[in-house]
Amino acid sequence: MATGPRYKVAFRRRREGRTNYHQRLKLLLSKKDRVVVRKSAKHMQVQLIAPKPEGDITLSSAVSTELKKYGYEGSTGNTTAAYLTGLLFGLKALANGYESGILDIGLSASSSGSRIYAVLKGIVDAGMEIPHDSSVFPSDERIRGEHVAEYVEGSDLPEQFETVKEKILSEFN
Repeated sequence: MATGPRYKVAFRRRREGRTNYHQRLKLLLSKKDRVVVRKSAKHMQVQLIAPKPEGDITLSSAVSTELKKYGYEGSTGNTTAAYLTGLLFGLKALANGYESGILDIGLSASSSGSRIYAVLKGIVDAGMEIPHDSSVFPSDERIRGEHVAEYVEGSDLPEQFETVKEKILSEFN
């Protein structure tokens, strides 16, 4: 490890690989609320966060485990659940009076058709205004889960997707 008077120790969260401060500064300078999307192997989490000098404030949030209240029985870590979580988040945020934001994917890799962009598509379909390019969204067949239904016998994911989507939309309309 380097030592000496010219060596500067990086911030703790940078050393841990948890924060990209250059990216965070650009997002904060935009003066817009951040739509923070985080994924794990099992779940998706979306939050609308407002930056404040004393610390960030969470304005609205949704987690993929909330989909069980709407009758969703599939995995909460797949593309279908990601879209539904984004839709649920977008409708919650609009109901609370928040209409726009800027996407913050953190340290996740940005690849077209990923679960992060399925969440973004759900948020945009709910009616929130977020700057985006539609070419990064996953296909509608993938969002409905038809790619899984082809290989898994007895999979009702496309039908389940439609019923859960209708329940979410009916609750907020």
